Amino acid sequence: MCLGIPGRITQIWDAANGARMARIAFPGEEKTACLAYLPELQIGDYTIVHAGFALTRIDEESARITLATMTEYGVFGDPAVS
Repeated sequence: MCLGIPGRITQIWDAANGARMARIAFPGEEKTACLAYLPELQIGDYTIVHAGFALTRIDEESARITLATMTEYGVFGDPAVS
């Protein structure tokens, strides 16, 4: 199963191969993703990432509501429980 979890862009750079890349903060972790499909994204924007690519921009209010709902339903789990 794949969940569309919103992440907030914290850093953007151009890789040596010319690809526009970003560091994206998700609840409990950060990931690197390619912005090839959405090069207009900026630091602070929220996005949905799949297979290492940012696929869609999501507005901040929708991202916060989605993250709150996912938290409420236990999607992120309890990191203390293994």
